Amino acid sequence: MLVLAGVGAALALALPGDEREVVRLPEAEMPGRLLVGFQDDPSLRWDADRASMLDRAQRAGATVIRTTVDWSVAAPRRPSSPRSPFDPAYRLADVDDLARQSQRRGMELLITIWGTPGWANGGQEPNHAPARADDLADFAQALADRYSGRHPGYPAVRLFSAWNEPNLELFLAPQFDVQGRSVAPAAYARIAEATYDGVKRGNSDALVAIGETSARGRDTPASGPAQESHSPGTFARLLADADPELPFDAWAQHPYPTRPNNPPAEPVRWPGVGLTSLERFGNALEDWFGREEVPLWLTEYGHETQPVEELGVPALDQARYAREALGAAAGNPRVRMLVWFVLRDSPGNPWQSGLIDQSGELKPAFHTFRGAARVLDARNPIVPTGSDSALVPALELAYRVPSGSPIEVTLSGRRARSVPLRADGWLEVPLGDVADDLVELEAVDVHGNAVSRRIRLG
Repeated sequence: MLVLAGVGAALALALPGDEREVVRLPEAEMPGRLLVGFQDDPSLRWDADRASMLDRAQRAGATVIRTTVDWSVAAPRRPSSPRSPFDPAYRLADVDDLARQSQRRGMELLITIWGTPGWANGGQEPNHAPARADDLADFAQALADRYSGRHPGYPAVRLFSAWNEPNLELFLAPQFDVQGRSVAPAAYARIAEATYDGVKRGNSDALVAIGETSARGRDTPASGPAQESHSPGTFARLLADADPELPFDAWAQHPYPTRPNNPPAEPVRWPGVGLTSLERFGNALEDWFGREEVPLWLTEYGHETQPVEELGVPALDQARYAREALGAAAGNPRVRMLVWFVLRDSPGNPWQSGLIDQSGELKPAFHTFRGAARVLDARNPIVPTGSDSALVPALELAYRVPSGSPIEVTLSGRRARSVPLRADGWLEVPLGDVADDLVELEAVDVHGNAVSRRIRLG
């Protein structure tokens, strides 16, 4: 069920101001835990000031950063040992740095694999599928292995997704063959399965989402220069027809409004998928794939602002829409993640949906986002009453000490105990006879570095 109205009443609209300003939002209005964060490779991965921008993402409450690894850029020539995470052909230094810097700030990384090298698809553009699915599976395995936590200096990444907006010709071509028959879903089935299989070979604990579908599409061959596309509902249905047993851990969706200035509560005509139709879409996915409780990752969402984008909304409306979108995501138990696109507006980026403008000034939505993110922080787990233990991320400590290191854990001031740091940067914390509804956790490494978390039982 979509939750919008109560959240809007619970939160006063923020005005521009100091970065220390936080919009307070009652936890009862956002009952879930949610990974929230940003996708903005220009600002967070490539710019000279990317470290300071990651600091600002952290201050905005980000717990996840999505990045796109373009296979055609990461492997411009065929590797001699394609499954090896450190084959000399791979160009991943910028991803290495982003993974380390995200871990240092306690933020998870979601890697979306996209783009076929010319050597793997007969010299075509990156938006054409590989000729051999095994080539993609080998790359996915190498990537997941590199970021499995097994190699010192290379942080664990547990979140991956297959391709980007494969229901659009821009990212997967062709969508239809010369007879006008839909071919993209079947091509994507091979891409998705190869990505899933490769990632799981590289790191069986990683989670792999498929889909990454755009909010809408035409579902018929285009005439003239128009881009061919499928709606997400039709694309997913045809994908299930092509491979009803396709493995995946979640479905990733980009539930943008139909127009940039439309609100999050806008009804979207099916088989398009926006925030208001997530429940219908989730039910349909379960029916088509014969599954139960399909998790949804909302891996792109945002509202552009005026005056740089004339079709955008005023900055105060962006703040209100951000609040409503986060409320909708938090109120839907299917949704596990919401990624805002982008963090900072930049002249080279056609999207002006950042929470920071081109001059570096914070928009009102920055504070709104920060207030909601603190309530939704998925690093503070909710576990069933009576649980023997809780899994708690401690990525900041994993940046400083190796896996297996003893971490001293204190629960609400009770006697400290030592637990080993897992390879993925998480702690399995014994709860013992703890009966409190809310447990304050402090974890300290041998050098005195500490992180604090809250565990809710219920």
